[in-house]
Amino acid sequence: METREEVTTVLLGRNTVKEALKSGREIDAIYLTEAAEANAKDIVALAKRAGVPIKRASKAKLDEMSQFAAQGQKASNHQGILAKAAAVRYRTLEDAQVLAEQRGEPLFLIALDGIEDPHNLGAIVRSAEVFGAHGVVIPKRRSVGMTAAAAKTASGAEEYMPVIRVTNLPSFIDQVKELGVFVAVADMDGQSADKANLTGAMMLVIGAEGDGVSRLVRQKADFAVKIDMYGKISSLNASAAAAVLMYEKKRQDRVRD
Repeated sequence: METREEVTTVLLGRNTVKEALKSGREIDAIYLTEAAEANAKDIVALAKRAGVPIKRASKAKLDEMSQFAAQGQKASNHQGILAKAAAVRYRTLEDAQVLAEQRGEPLFLIALDGIEDPHNLGAIVRSAEVFGAHGVVIPKRRSVGMTAAAAKTASGAEEYMPVIRVTNLPSFIDQVKELGVFVAVADMDGQSADKANLTGAMMLVIGAEGDGVSRLVRQKADFAVKIDMYGKISSLNASAAAAVLMYEKKRQDRVRD
């Protein structure tokens, strides 16, 4: 069973900070360099309306703060702006269900099995929000969390997209299947995505580059899908593959409607 948990975070970059303000996220303070302030008037205005303090800081200070936020990973480019925010809240399956019900749509989840690159996670969260998913599921083990680098790549999408962190992905698959959700894994031995039935309630599982989905997750899935390739390169980056499959799923939903 998944649980709610919180981690502290620092938000890096213009889009990430702006979307956090727009979503009503609780922010302790925004730090700006003098050079960045001229191009951040919209953020300054949003912060003033929300009563968020704005502090001027040197680029060296922001570099130091962003390095700390990256927690040993390569720090993302802060673009001269960052925010100290309230905790990033990992959500629950129930949160995703509520979002689906509000939209009058069948539940659509993206699960990641072994994705360790924060930029891939951030890109997938961003694509999930764009293509109308209701939640992104990540396991606690063998998977990156929503670090500052992941949030920077997500460009604020994590403010609207529930990110659900689960103890055990195979057990979570059993849980969603009991709700009538079909589970498809991305696998080069699967059927072509445009020929598979991706309509209705579904969870799409994306594996790590190279290793793909784990054996147990593959066994628990209802079926596997692949993306047909037409060039000389035989595979896509995990986040690119996820975006293609999300688009195909939503395309099929629209055709059915």
